[in-house]
Amino acid sequence: MPGLVHVVDDDPSFRMAIERRLRLAGYDVATYASAQDLLDAAPGDDQPGCILLDVRIPGLSGPELQSRLVASGSTLPIIFLTGHADTATTVRTIKAGAEDFLTKPVSSELLLDAIERALVRQEAVRSQRGRLEVFRAHLARLTPREWQVFDLIVRGKINKQIAYDLGTTERTVKAHRHQVMEKMEVHSLAELVSIAERLGMLDTKGG
Repeated sequence: MPGLVHVVDDDPSFRMAIERRLRLAGYDVATYASAQDLLDAAPGDDQPGCILLDVRIPGLSGPELQSRLVASGSTLPIIFLTGHADTATTVRTIKAGAEDFLTKPVSSELLLDAIERALVRQEAVRSQRGRLEVFRAHLARLTPREWQVFDLIVRGKINKQIAYDLGTTERTVKAHRHQVMEKMEVHSLAELVSIAERLGMLDTKGG
């Protein structure tokens, strides 16, 4: 199956129709009559999936559910699908990270295109998160002194400067530098700097 679509809408006839349409397209579908129902189900993001969400639903509104999910760290992409679209709501939800904002009735082509884009973006996020976990695992292998050398390297210090800062010799720094490169599984300074940037270890303003 290409993915699991979570449909949140208080209209039972709509839920039934959209579930039928999505299953015919090859998707797994889970439906919920309210935002709280989805929160209670606590869908994970460990498999491909997205949320198809109405704006006006009993209890928590669609945008309020979006805020709850973002605060909880969910990476499930959200596509809003509503019969009550307005510019302010559209802008607010898109700024908050919604994948798309569609208006009922929606064509199958437009809906399926939006779902496909959402799943592609989710996979990119999951892949990035996986790479960051690998980088953190590599960092954990460094000794305290190797971590110091790593930090100074990515901040642009040359071996002579690092040796002075750490009160050691250039030869020792070179040995630590070699160990850092091996343990981080990289072959260049550029790769080390890229890892540090992705992990938020560098001040992008250069200060």
